[in-house]
Amino acid sequence: MTSDAAAARLTDYSAEFGARESDMPFMKQLLQTAIAKQKEIDEVIVRAAPEWPLDRIAAIDRNILRLGLTELLFADRAQVPAKVAINEAIELAKTFGSNSSGRFVNGVLGAVYIELGEPGKDEGTARKKAAASWKMQVEELVGAVVYAHEAEKETVYLALVHDIFGHWTLSKGKLQPGERAPDGVIRKVQEEIGLAVVVEDVLGENEYIANDSKATGGKKRRHAMYYLARAPFADLILKREGGLDDAQWFPLQAVGDLNFYDDILPVVTRAINILAQKNRDPQVRIENKDVMEDQRPIENREETHEASVEQRGGRRHR
Repeated sequence: MTSDAAAARLTDYSAEFGARESDMPFMKQLLQTAIAKQKEIDEVIVRAAPEWPLDRIAAIDRNILRLGLTELLFADRAQVPAKVAINEAIELAKTFGSNSSGRFVNGVLGAVYIELGEPGKDEGTARKKAAASWKMQVEELVGAVVYAHEAEKETVYLALVHDIFGHWTLSKGKLQPGERAPDGVIRKVQEEIGLAVVVEDVLGENEYIANDSKATGGKKRRHAMYYLARAPFADLILKREGGLDDAQWFPLQAVGDLNFYDDILPVVTRAINILAQKNRDPQVRIENKDVMEDQRPIENREETHEASVEQRGGRRHR
């Protein structure tokens, strides 16, 4: 169905069921975004519910998931908080789906919510989770902000990877048993984007809770160490796994326009400031507020992934 045909149906249904005129702009924008982002949204559903092929999910459940994920991934969180988006989708599933639809939608959207870092989670619950987290199994991860100098333009670039949730992030992975963290960085970057790197500076660390059906209690702690790593300015060869769908080189000045996870943002900011000091170029420094693209209203986030890469000077992987 085309966007125009869908909009016409929305107008007809709104008149039939007495929708408020004041709600129409938001509903139209939500519908247009869901249609424009359908491919990306369907990839998220497949990843969050791998045991359910997309064509086996009931049409009502599938479309409710698409609407819920549109709000969860692309809407302005000040307008539609993440928990509100999830709860609305669950209620729709209970009302219009089967007896199990509410539980299914809750499970899929809940998994995506956790992958996003549980935005808007209340502070009290966070404290309870922190108090219990010491009992969980710990998984050690390493990641890197990879940079390179492009000699012809005398420009510094960062190599970033893009995930199916719409965020730019860092090459990251598990440490192998007995492996030193810097060695793990070298191995993981080579595996993920095909670059040989030299590890330079420690950028910081963070810890978060992740779902794991094999762990006791179904959850585990992940502790990640991040490093600054230098690489040659060469083609990126993306290994498409773990939910990654793209890899690009970005000049430092363009990084402030990208959409990062909240816990990755301070790591990238510290790396850029270190590189700024090394290059003595104050123009490449950024502030956290410049990077928070996910705070923009839904109507301002409609450019395609490909268009955003081209506009910001990104160089595509091979």
